[in-house]
Amino acid sequence: MPPSPRRPAARGPAKSAIRQLSWRAPEPAPIVLVAGPEEVCAERAIAGLRDYLKAEDPSLEVSDIRADDYASGTLLGMASPSLFGEPRLVRVAGVEKCSDAFLTEALAYLENTQEGATIVLRHTGASVRGKKLLEAIRGGSGGGVEIAVPAIKRDSDRFDFAAGEFKAAGKRIAPSALRTLVSAFADDLTELAAACQQLISDVPGDIGDQVVQRYYGGRVETTAFAVADTAIAGRYGEALITLRHALASGADPVPLVAAIASKLRTMARVVGTREPSSALATRLGMKDWQVDRAKRDLVGWTESALATAIQAAARADAEVKGASRDPVFAVERLVTVIATRAPYAS
Repeated sequence: MPPSPRRPAARGPAKSAIRQLSWRAPEPAPIVLVAGPEEVCAERAIAGLRDYLKAEDPSLEVSDIRADDYASGTLLGMASPSLFGEPRLVRVAGVEKCSDAFLTEALAYLENTQEGATIVLRHTGASVRGKKLLEAIRGGSGGGVEIAVPAIKRDSDRFDFAAGEFKAAGKRIAPSALRTLVSAFADDLTELAAACQQLISDVPGDIGDQVVQRYYGGRVETTAFAVADTAIAGRYGEALITLRHALASGADPVPLVAAIASKLRTMARVVGTREPSSALATRLGMKDWQVDRAKRDLVGWTESALATAIQAAARADAEVKGASRDPVFAVERLVTVIATRAPYAS
């Protein structure tokens, strides 16, 4: 199957002179910089480049190099044309830990790239090592492009990621089912990506709530957000049962508290506002559904009770990260404060 026509990409920020590409739509170039910490997206981008080049020429030669364990001459040797002139894809990992030898040869290679070779440089951003090389690439040396893979941490980012998985596959999923799926894998993007792909592969038609519950219902019931939802709704007994079920299933108190605190902060941003959800979402940088959910969560809450809950979440966050010897008790106390909407009575 021939590759689709190459599409023009939006230019990146002013500090970069090269084209910025989406990790979902990678394109080959003499140098492709894949920069950022999100490994799932980086792997997809690099695999997409390989598939793109394979579609253009099945004789593609694929090679791998470690920039931190580098033997002099390897980069040029793998990039140089062979006797029959097959195209080459050279994937370089660990650029954020690159050796001096690799850095010197990579900078020299930018001045004399090899025809038919695509060099993919993976830099996680975990260090400033290789900064000179990145600056040279972003300045236009070597005729490169950049694929940014920033960390996906916010709920809205995970929601967009999952929605993009189904959109890319031409698959429809109900918004409520998508929210449930994202909540079930809120602490692991790799597992969320795998869950999306499993549903895309297994389910022939549209994906609704019942399908997600059938596949991942057990996990959904014990997620941090399920604990948060029942506590915020004031269902004290159910919240404690859900929390203990989650802990018994191996849930860590740190992400449990983080999920609860995240929902409380969203509620605090929305409380007291009368703007339409769409306008408020735009102003706050949120999704419409997040605003609607926060407004529903606020039913029965006073500003004083919300302030008390937020203070309790801050205390619990410190305690589960080392300020207390009993992180489980810290989470249980937080759930009690939220579900009863009153200070903890010791």
